[in-house]
Amino acid sequence: MSTYLSDDDRFQPINLFEYEKLAKEYLSQTTLDYYSSGAWDEITLRDNRAAFERVKLRPRILVDVSDRNLTTSILGQPLQLPLLIAPMAFQCLAHPDGEVATALAAASSGVGMVLSTMATKSIEEVATGCNQFPDSLRWFQLYIHKDRGLTCALVEKAYKAGYKALCLTVDAPVLGQRERDRRNEFALPQDLHLANLATISGLDISHEKGESGLFTYFAQQLNPAVTWHDLEWLQSLSPLPLVIKGVLRGDDAVQAVEYGAKAIVVSNHGGRQLDGAIASLDALAEIVAAVDGKVEVLLDGGIRRGTDILKALALGAKAVLIGRPILWGLAVGGQMGVSHVISLLEDELNVGMALSGCAKLQDIDPSLLTLPRF
Repeated sequence: MSTYLSDDDRFQPINLFEYEKLAKEYLSQTTLDYYSSGAWDEITLRDNRAAFERVKLRPRILVDVSDRNLTTSILGQPLQLPLLIAPMAFQCLAHPDGEVATALAAASSGVGMVLSTMATKSIEEVATGCNQFPDSLRWFQLYIHKDRGLTCALVEKAYKAGYKALCLTVDAPVLGQRERDRRNEFALPQDLHLANLATISGLDISHEKGESGLFTYFAQQLNPAVTWHDLEWLQSLSPLPLVIKGVLRGDDAVQAVEYGAKAIVVSNHGGRQLDGAIASLDALAEIVAAVDGKVEVLLDGGIRRGTDILKALALGAKAVLIGRPILWGLAVGGQMGVSHVISLLEDELNVGMALSGCAKLQDIDPSLLTLPRF
């Protein structure tokens, strides 16, 4: 079991909740609120976590679990455990190495990484930083922008840099209302910028407010007119497989498959978009049943323990994505902190599988769960 000590050795986190507590000492209040907040009353934000607590485990006994295997694959790429790092913006607010440190931790741990369009390190910087891990699972997250040229440029950059899939976020035709950010008047510091936009020439971006003008430009570029038919155009831009992130309904999942998606991420954007939306875990079983094995289904939102991963897999997810705890690890210890967060989840999943009578991921099925009755 791996360990990590913070730089001043004041506190050694032994779980993800302790990392969150410690990260508060490393982040400004504005940054902490940006990372941790949800939309409006933050009902969905809280329910993502509560959903896992409502589901109980029914462990099997007297099973040989002396040798456990946590490996899997997503879209044909191997992973050491069923985990990817979710796309998250502005990681240099947590640590100067930002997304490069996160990607290195993911690659060295054998898990996936999804780079955000709103990253503070560019597509190329992250790819170059991970040159020693050429086979690592790395996807690029994007939106279909009003400026089709911008979308084309981002896809071309991701393809040339060796990213393995496009992860299209579909639950943000407009930005959700995050009141903590509004109260704080959140803006990027002038020494940070949206690296993937700053390296594209020809964008008409106002710089009246310093580098934060890039953030304003991005918000203006969200396109509320995007429909299913735009997926055909997007897929024509590169041979990269398309992953649809932000699905909460079975009928939408079926549509995604019909329009060419190779994987689906069940997600409510970490509770940051539509407050009152269903918890991701509560939507999972319907979507798994709807796609009927035609594509791989992943889930994000609320993962804080290895047993949460176990529960998601039992409901049919092939893997999960984790977000905020990665930022807490990044703030506390950079690449080492992110690696330790991943190792804590791996250790907990390993123990949880053993105690549930599961020697390999294929042993995890719905019979392990008792679901809440409403």
